Amino acid sequence: MFCKHCGAQMEDTTLYCPSCGKSQVESTIPQSDAPAFIKSNTNGTQTTYKNKWATFFLCLFLGEFGIHRFYTGKIGTGILWLLILGIFGIGVLVDLIMLLTGSFKDSNGNDLITN
Repeated sequence: MFCKHCGAQMEDTTLYCPSCGKSQVESTIPQSDAPAFIKSNTNGTQTTYKNKWATFFLCLFLGEFGIHRFYTGKIGTGILWLLILGIFGIGVLVDLIMLLTGSFKDSNGNDLITN
């Protein structure tokens, strides 16, 4: 048997190519049946299940405590915001602007959903 991706020869019972490490098993889940909390955009990026507006209002009202950063999975900076009160308000203002412009991402670098 040969790898579907790199063409390296491998054993018939192997599920992953020892050369490139890619799976030899095709996914049986159609893309339309993918979990609802992760959406693929047309440009190839993925969107997480964290809501942009929930994050915005958490930042607006509890931003000094880093609650919006905990919500999006950014635990380290959430603790930092908590300890120094959102970098004395400047970090909260920057996060609010980033949320409004759409450049604020979750801890995995995924976009936040808007609906």
